[in-house]
Amino acid sequence: MTEGQVSLTVNNGIATASFYHPAQNSLPSALLSQLTDAINTAAASKDARVIVLKSEGGRTFCAGASFDELLQIKDKQAGARFFSGFSNVINACRKSSKIVIARVQGKAVGGGVGLAAAADYCLATEAAAIKLSELAIGIGPFVISPAVQRKIGLQAFSQLTIRASDFQSAEWAMQKGLYNELYEDIPTLDQAVLELAQKLASYHPDALTGLKKILWEGTEDWDALLTERAAISGELVLSEFTQAALNSFLKK
Repeated sequence: MTEGQVSLTVNNGIATASFYHPAQNSLPSALLSQLTDAINTAAASKDARVIVLKSEGGRTFCAGASFDELLQIKDKQAGARFFSGFSNVINACRKSSKIVIARVQGKAVGGGVGLAAAADYCLATEAAAIKLSELAIGIGPFVISPAVQRKIGLQAFSQLTIRASDFQSAEWAMQKGLYNELYEDIPTLDQAVLELAQKLASYHPDALTGLKKILWEGTEDWDALLTERAAISGELVLSEFTQAALNSFLKK
């Protein structure tokens, strides 16, 4: 559960917060905490004017929660703490005075969809299909639902949640508003992310801060809301259904 890493670099006004985990970039609590810290550090840096959120590797942007760690949760408090890791990352993106660009190079599942939705602008490849698989393992996407629904609307969120075993294409995700731009491959995506980040870094910082406030109007209650949602997920993960589903998935 301690495998993986988070890094933060700042170059020419562009802060890049990057994460990696060998299990398809899934996120255990340690990496969630480090990613939150990286985003907060970038937001506070006088040298950073825009933040790029990305993962390493070429296939999966983020597989969501670490199933190995979910199986280690033994009480409601531990469950709430784990799922609060995702709420902390989402709130760090929301509260940042700087625009956050998500670079989604591959599939996003569960919490990975939440990370993409927490960004202000999202660029992806055509391979970046998405899925909210939480119902299939006995929990729901409660923590990330405010961010996802805010981007794609209730109808699309319902489809994504209820069709818990099905991937929706990157084209679908762009049509519904999660992705802003799609690119054929990773090199083209990276060039587009760099060009956009450079442009944003050249703009008036106060104008960007003002825009950020407008983009997130109406979300001032999310600290409390996402904490409540984390508690719901933290309780459900203790159920026999969810524990059996997780074990079955890991044995595949």
